[in-house]
Amino acid sequence: MPSPLKDSRNLKLAYFLSRYPAVSHTFFLKEILGLRKLGFHIEAASVNLPDRPFDKLPISEMEEARQTYFLKSVPFWEVLCTVVTITFVHPISALRGARFAIQLGGWNLYRKIYALFYLIEAFLLGHWMRKRGLNHLHTHFGGSVATVAMLAARTWDFEYSLTIHGPEEFYEVEDCYLPAKIAQAKFIFCISDFCRSQLMKYCDPAQWDKMQVIRLGVDPDEFKPVHRGCKKAFEIVCVGRLVPAKGQHILLRALFLLQTKGHNLHLRLIGDGPDRASLESEVQRNHAADMVTFYGALNHDETRQQLAEADIFTLASFAEGIPIALMEAMAMGIPCVSTNVAGIPELIRNNIDGLLVPASSVEDLAAAIEELIVNSELRGRFAQSGRERVMDRYNLPANLEALATAFQQKLK
Repeated sequence: MPSPLKDSRNLKLAYFLSRYPAVSHTFFLKEILGLRKLGFHIEAASVNLPDRPFDKLPISEMEEARQTYFLKSVPFWEVLCTVVTITFVHPISALRGARFAIQLGGWNLYRKIYALFYLIEAFLLGHWMRKRGLNHLHTHFGGSVATVAMLAARTWDFEYSLTIHGPEEFYEVEDCYLPAKIAQAKFIFCISDFCRSQLMKYCDPAQWDKMQVIRLGVDPDEFKPVHRGCKKAFEIVCVGRLVPAKGQHILLRALFLLQTKGHNLHLRLIGDGPDRASLESEVQRNHAADMVTFYGALNHDETRQQLAEADIFTLASFAEGIPIALMEAMAMGIPCVSTNVAGIPELIRNNIDGLLVPASSVEDLAAAIEELIVNSELRGRFAQSGRERVMDRYNLPANLEALATAFQQKLK
């Protein structure tokens, strides 16, 4: 970890997240803990409680959860009392927030009602920040959590900033109030050049300078290459939520195609989500229960243990930001196959660091996986180049220092 930066303790930040801690968003935890080690004072607030009971959390997440402010755990009577108090004690702030919320909804009654619900959360968030002496609000993602952050900043007259990942915000621009969020934010960190380009579409060029690319990353000392012994089946690992955007159905069909060609394969699907039932049904229909194992959502250490068994890592996504899961696999020297969508080509240079195929193409995905199965020399080349790529551009300690420096420069 880099040494602490000068004067960073003067920056008292609130990090506001949709769910914290969360097994699918461990980068939140690493970012917050990393910035604290660099000397920042950061306190976390979350809309939702952790995705597991407190006693099931790893120690580091349990400690973090105990000091996080959870909006949805606030009793109703306390919510009501806080809203009434703010309305009468801070009427100008309350009126400013209400006016802005109503304007956000436009002529759509449904959106106006939702905006007013978000305003209640904004009241709670801003009230908590004032009590804690926090002077800047930062949030990840551009959806509803950012709507609450924007309303809180407008209500309480403080500054807020965003880290945008995509791609959901780029498909739901109106529902996300994306142009308003860009205009209101003091600055915006983008996790990729692709992400920044999409934001540029929805604002005046005069606002482009507030956008800076700060890449995510993984710790290459934590994710190291491991020796993989000979196994009966060729092990393929996929880590990601079981949702349509991740393309697991395409991956299954590609593997079924390879199976008909005589390849002995085994797929480890790590993650959970609404597509699990349909994926399991497809496995059963193809009599492939021995070829596919569903592990469900695993914690950080358990996922790393599964990656250690992988011969190939595959992610057949239709839409992405830049997946941390790909970075982890590359750092461990696992050759990767993914799709040439969104920010993925910034991480994996096709035929240099791994193989990229068109999203949705079963035949191209199967051909790429087969190419790696039969070509051990190519697997070795991608394993080395992929790790070097992560160490060069997606190295977490280095990128945390870049993030810390950017916060210091922008919050002077």
